[in-house]
Amino acid sequence: MPSPQDPAFESWLETQLGHSARAMLSSISPLSIVKHRLGFAQTIRPIAGAIVASPVLGNYDPDPDYFFHWFRDSAVVIDALRLLYVDRQVGDEALQHLRDFTRFSLALNRLDGRAVAEVEGRRARVAPDLLQYLREDSELASVHGDAVVAETRVNPDGTLDILRWARPQHDGPPLRALALLRWAAGGHLDAPLLAEVTSLIRFDLDFTLRHWREPSFDIWEEESGHHYYTLRVSAAALAEGAAWLQGLGETAQAQRCRDESKAVLSLLDGYWIDDPDATRGYYRSRRLPDDRPSPKALDIAVILSAIHGLGTELAHGPADPRMQATLARLDALFDAAYPINQGRAAGRGAAMGRYAGDVYCSGGAYYFSTLGAAEFCFRAAAAEGGDARHWNQWMGRGDAYLATVRAYTPAGGDLSEQFDQKSGAQTSARQLAWSHAAFISCVSARRIAAAACQAPPRR
Repeated sequence: MPSPQDPAFESWLETQLGHSARAMLSSISPLSIVKHRLGFAQTIRPIAGAIVASPVLGNYDPDPDYFFHWFRDSAVVIDALRLLYVDRQVGDEALQHLRDFTRFSLALNRLDGRAVAEVEGRRARVAPDLLQYLREDSELASVHGDAVVAETRVNPDGTLDILRWARPQHDGPPLRALALLRWAAGGHLDAPLLAEVTSLIRFDLDFTLRHWREPSFDIWEEESGHHYYTLRVSAAALAEGAAWLQGLGETAQAQRCRDESKAVLSLLDGYWIDDPDATRGYYRSRRLPDDRPSPKALDIAVILSAIHGLGTELAHGPADPRMQATLARLDALFDAAYPINQGRAAGRGAAMGRYAGDVYCSGGAYYFSTLGAAEFCFRAAAAEGGDARHWNQWMGRGDAYLATVRAYTPAGGDLSEQFDQKSGAQTSARQLAWSHAAFISCVSARRIAAAACQAPPRR
């Protein structure tokens, strides 16, 4: 049985859940916010269904400009919205948000970069010192069909991003499919909404079937190659999609998705590294062209893939001993690397970052990394079922990560992208929707784990 919890800690969890719910909702259909990118002669007025990575306007001054609809981030948010709806933290407005999101996403499929590239005088309206950040016409002209959803991000007014960025990126469609499949399975959607959601699920599954073998940029949009995270969520989407299609009587397509999902997981088995200089190996995060080494091989993205791509398989999930060993290696890495982890108070876990040597903004700890580690522990606890000893160990580890998040979260509940590795001060994008979504998902996983301990012991 679970031991009694600290009432103050439990109270903070509930209070922060309310803060995170409200903050995340402010990123969904932010119709009242107008973004002016004056140097690019752009005025962006969001439309219903867009989900911005952050509703706080920035222009790298020092806050970065995150006023975009990222395919990956928006999928994480729309899945967290489902958790809020099921938990009755939000009402039926969640269904309208889902409807708007689905229609916005379907409309994006009709975008054609050739029309943008052909606009006369497009480059002349851009400030000369910013031309280096503007995409070439030839690149824009290639964006149509499947290439749209591989764009990484679009403007929240439903137009293509005209800025240079890391493309293509293939994690958005499988993540969106996973989120929508879970919405569809909940039985909350009326027939018209279910039909629209079904159309988008089919598109995303077909995209994943066509493109999972191709190289793309990683979750951090920094290196092109074959990435554990992208492959793992692709496998999960295809597996869940197969079950969904089977239920619709589409046996042949279901079998195709099932076979491809198994092929992805088999490929990921080869990502395991037996490290002779350490007590534990780990799943490496990427395979780059020519199989050249990467200093980012040990990456929190692997752990995030285990919680974003939850499924029934033991392998490559929170119950996988090799995945648990990967978390242990990451914990040791950041425990040693970040000054804020030195001499920390009892009961706090390590603040977690992305990978060794990260230099983006403060290069420090990320809320969604630390929360992702906590959620992983809660998912592992849930998998233990009636094994009270292991359940307590995993729950304790998860709560320790949450205690660290609590220590670096202000009373108002704001969550930025990072908190500095030396001072703990919030840095990078403010009110990051993904950070709040990660908190919502983490608390949900904790509740599931608590319920699992109440289940009858396993035989």
